[in-house]
Amino acid sequence: MATRASKFGRRKFLKGAAASAGLFTIVPPHVLGGPRHVPPSEMLGGALIGCGGRGPGTYKEMTKDLQVELRAQCDVKFRDKADNKMFYTDFRRVLERKDIDLVAIGTPPHWHALISIAAAEAGKDVLCEKPMTRFIAEGRAVVETFRRYKRIFQIGTFGRFGVSKQRNNIDTHKIMRSGLVKDNPGVYVKSGGLKVKEWSGRIDLAPQTPPASLDWDLYVGPSPWKPYVTRRHGGTHRGYWDYEGGGLADMAQHTLDPFQWIYGKDDTSPVEIEAFAPPAHPEVTGMWAWIEMKYADGFTLVLESGEWGTPYERKKARPVTLAGLDEETRAKVQALPDPEPLVTFAEAVKTRKQPGGNAEAAHRCATLLHLANIAIRTGRKIKYDPVKEEIVGDEFANRLVNVPMRAPWHL
Repeated sequence: MATRASKFGRRKFLKGAAASAGLFTIVPPHVLGGPRHVPPSEMLGGALIGCGGRGPGTYKEMTKDLQVELRAQCDVKFRDKADNKMFYTDFRRVLERKDIDLVAIGTPPHWHALISIAAAEAGKDVLCEKPMTRFIAEGRAVVETFRRYKRIFQIGTFGRFGVSKQRNNIDTHKIMRSGLVKDNPGVYVKSGGLKVKEWSGRIDLAPQTPPASLDWDLYVGPSPWKPYVTRRHGGTHRGYWDYEGGGLADMAQHTLDPFQWIYGKDDTSPVEIEAFAPPAHPEVTGMWAWIEMKYADGFTLVLESGEWGTPYERKKARPVTLAGLDEETRAKVQALPDPEPLVTFAEAVKTRKQPGGNAEAAHRCATLLHLANIAIRTGRKIKYDPVKEEIVGDEFANRLVNVPMRAPWHL
């Protein structure tokens, strides 16, 4: 068999001979590129891990403004169709492939962190479905891994890209990032749209036999082992703490991702969190009325379910605006440069700049969801250190910050 060097030499010789004889060398159009063809050097290899529910939509978003060829699909329900070429049940086999550049993750959240970390270690860029993680410590592990391996991570929400172009939001962002407002009385309330009842869990189901096509052990993965019941798999997995955090974890990252940017909180977290909710079940999610989260600067974020209990007693204070500042402070804020435009996932892949919903921003946003659920599950106000990323003076609550994983899985 000819070596790569000898093949190249023969091609070079034949090309020269053809040119000297006045002949044309025919090159396939997909090699040169053109209106309908992308050169192989510009075509990226894509993979989707987690093919149900939001998976296909997440993959579509990942490929926007990029030339991507789908080369692998992976899902634990593919046991009866895996062929080791296109379909896989084990994500690790996908990440071993050198022809995969981009990975869309659409699995339930208890797998988001481990697959994202493994993808970064394998040299892949990642677009991950929300919520970013199942518990707080996972998020910090993802951030550090993507920083270490210099890969691109984007959370699949995209809400901040629209709000960041609006003048009033730009001004609010500048006020909050300036540090000129020392004791911010502002209150932001998000009410409804969190699917609290819809994604509440059920505990009255008898164990069942998993479908033959489903690798149940791999589905459970790092979460505690539990017998198969239909509601633990598919969209209803959201009702179990083992895999997600109810409707709050499912929906709130959409709302809070743009909130994080507008109010300049992409690099910090609340310091006090309180929830009004009935006693929580240790295994399944349930109802709640509201969660109040206060930052060190006094600014308060409130999530209100609108589905149970006494509504939040709304304070009159509203977020600070330019018009509400004194003349001197307003002038200082207006003199500050506008923030740089947010980088999309496609731009990040091409330029290697970090995208808008990057790992740090996505982690801080997911932390809001987890802190809210910890307050619900403990039934008491908690204090949080946003630098150390741990709950202060509450050992039980702090265990929910870094939840043990089922062997052999670990961060």
